[in-house]
Amino acid sequence: MIRVLVVDDHPLVRQGLRSFLSTIDDIDVVGEASDGSEAIALADELRPDVVMMDLAMPGVDGIEATRRITEANASIRIIALTSFATDDKVFPAIQSGAAGYLLKETDPSELAEAIRKVHRGEPILHPDVAARLMREVAAATPRAHRTDLTARELEVLRLIAAGRSNKEIARDLSVAEKTVKTHVSNVLSKLGVADRTQAAVYAVQNGLATPPAQS
Repeated sequence: MIRVLVVDDHPLVRQGLRSFLSTIDDIDVVGEASDGSEAIALADELRPDVVMMDLAMPGVDGIEATRRITEANASIRIIALTSFATDDKVFPAIQSGAAGYLLKETDPSELAEAIRKVHRGEPILHPDVAARLMREVAAATPRAHRTDLTARELEVLRLIAAGRSNKEIARDLSVAEKTVKTHVSNVLSKLGVADRTQAAVYAVQNGLATPPAQS
């Protein structure tokens, strides 16, 4: 079971999330918080796997709560779930440690899978947010891209930048998922980056990926 803490200052939003998530077999809502301060306390007490975090809340907002929760316990994954896709929310939330950024307009059917992916350590971004982030990164000065990546590793890098999971990459390339894991490990090692997000940023900076189209 994936243990989830729901944080939002609107009771109806919390109730709606709890009602929906309670119908998912592998997700257990272990608590609710109405503001950032309560979220920090409950995260420390309950140690959930994933926190669904609203950002615009009175007192301690979701960005500060995210920073303090992730600093105290790096194993807790936080998904920002908000109505805002503006730069003043997106970038601070990601910098504070959010592993995912979704808009409240996200289809409920996609929410459970987003929770599963973040729990597995895969970053999740709403398409509009991903497009904004990619455009911002693409505007940075490009670096000379590595020439020691094999053709297959370049394919894998492009698919990482497109937000594909290992399973999806394996399907797209018609190879075993174990083979994809090896390619991903090689790509990260050769690029000298720590994770898939940094690899995606590298791909965009060097013209190896196309920013996702806005929906």
